Amino acid sequence: MFQKVLQYAGEYRKKTYAAAVILLIAVFSNVLAYLFVYRIIEPLAAGRALSFREAAVPVAGAAVCLVLHACLYVKGLSVSHDAAYHTLYHLRVSLQKRLEAQPLGTIQDKGVGALKKIFTDDIETIELLLAHALPEGIANVSVPLFIFIAMFFVDWKLGLLALLALPIGAVAIVMMFRSGMSKMGDYYASSKNMNNTIIEYINGMEVVKVFNRDGESYHRFETDVKNYRDFTLSWFRACWPWMAAYTSVLPCIALFLLPFGSVLVLRGQSTLADLILVLCMSFGIGTALVRAVGFMSTMPQINYKINALEEALNAPPLCQGTEAFSGNGYSVSFENVHFSYGGDEVLHGISLEAREGGLTAFVGESGSGKSTLAKLLVHFYDVTEGTIRIGGQDIREMSLEALNEQIAFVAQEQFLFNISLKENIRLGKPGASDEEVLAAARKAQCMELFERLENGIDTVAGDGGRQLSGGERQRISLARAILKDVPVIVLDEAGASLDPENEEKMNRAIAELIKNKTVIVIAHRLRSIMDADRICVLSKGSLAAEGRHEELLQSCALYRTLWEASESSLSWHVSTAAGKEASV
Repeated sequence: MFQKVLQYAGEYRKKTYAAAVILLIAVFSNVLAYLFVYRIIEPLAAGRALSFREAAVPVAGAAVCLVLHACLYVKGLSVSHDAAYHTLYHLRVSLQKRLEAQPLGTIQDKGVGALKKIFTDDIETIELLLAHALPEGIANVSVPLFIFIAMFFVDWKLGLLALLALPIGAVAIVMMFRSGMSKMGDYYASSKNMNNTIIEYINGMEVVKVFNRDGESYHRFETDVKNYRDFTLSWFRACWPWMAAYTSVLPCIALFLLPFGSVLVLRGQSTLADLILVLCMSFGIGTALVRAVGFMSTMPQINYKINALEEALNAPPLCQGTEAFSGNGYSVSFENVHFSYGGDEVLHGISLEAREGGLTAFVGESGSGKSTLAKLLVHFYDVTEGTIRIGGQDIREMSLEALNEQIAFVAQEQFLFNISLKENIRLGKPGASDEEVLAAARKAQCMELFERLENGIDTVAGDGGRQLSGGERQRISLARAILKDVPVIVLDEAGASLDPENEEKMNRAIAELIKNKTVIVIAHRLRSIMDADRICVLSKGSLAAEGRHEELLQSCALYRTLWEASESSLSWHVSTAAGKEASV
């Protein structure tokens, strides 16, 4: 287990070992102080008087040992923490690189709470292993072991008496581990659920308030927090009695040594000097034993978290090649595409083609597989079976960089970084000049937005783009895609929930974006794709029909139903308090 963690330490592994040596000397210095105390007690117990000079040397020796113990302990922990935090840095970088290699869809499926827990909480607990449990544990185990051996050399009978407290403590430790391990899985599962629920609750607070779903949303929040509390208390209650037992017994090495050792001295089977010496040595190792066991109790937790980290690190990476784009043209073809999610197949052998320079629309009921197809094209996931090609080239042969140079993906919800709007747009083409960024923003109908903002295009978007409305974020994301200027465009219901004013601006921006491109549009407002070159109707993960708008109205009952529902929604009105009607 240590090897798994230390492999990330690199050159700082030596510092971890050095810290262990320093702490070993520190613990030994603490025990040595009691041996100096023995040099004072032994002659007094024998009835001899000590001069000031005779007492001064062991007193000074004990003081030096205690000072040395304190200084070395601080130095050892300083070195171990230096090594530990550099190791955590390497571990996080390694995790980040491996996550980048995994399908983006898989990363999204993990949830923000779970990823936060992996990157912060779980990795931080490994700091306890590297900075404390490993170096301190070695020292606090090695020194007591050496002292027990020394006790046997002094008097084997007294050595055995000193050891009698250990089996009692060991039984309590074993029972604590057995009780704790049985509840550990439930504890960590409840912790993960609580993290995800808290983040979801905070992010969805606006929706919760607007639709008066406080009770339902808070009930889930409260349930998951209470479950975490209950599992934690259940885990602790199972461990606390046994923890109290071993922390009471282990420091008391003299529990059997003092009474039974005194009997041996009275019977003449051991000497008083040997008993005092063994007692002094036992006083020096009691604290070390408790510390050692305290670190041992963290091992199952750390092992559990290391396994969880390794599971995240070793998840199947995205299947991608290293080739540049070499396709013949920019037509997009799906060939017998199957895809399974969570063990259930959601796409069943879909074959279709989006011709180069044309507009292809995916329509269908919710859950029919439209967005899944789009995400497979931009390689958020790997297909379970089948092939997706651009210009005849399998996207799995290309590197992600090569694929991203051919595709721009605009989803319904767009993320903006907490940097200026100009730099958010420039992400589409990092080397673009300010003039190119402004030209793309103009085509995306962003100029009116910049005029309204105090700092214009240099306005900071805020965390996640919260300074802007949904429609404004959409226009910035479209400007980013226009600046990218790639041959294949995928629009996943971009602008589906916009107000009429923003929708009109979005439509003008989209018209600029898709000129002379291979375009795939996912739409629920069918009027917007009436003129599409090809409309693909999806139903329950299969291709139900394809053709132009007029053809599908005549030949496909499902498309006709979708069209009628879409058209009827345009005439919906809401009655106002004044008796007037407002269009939806």
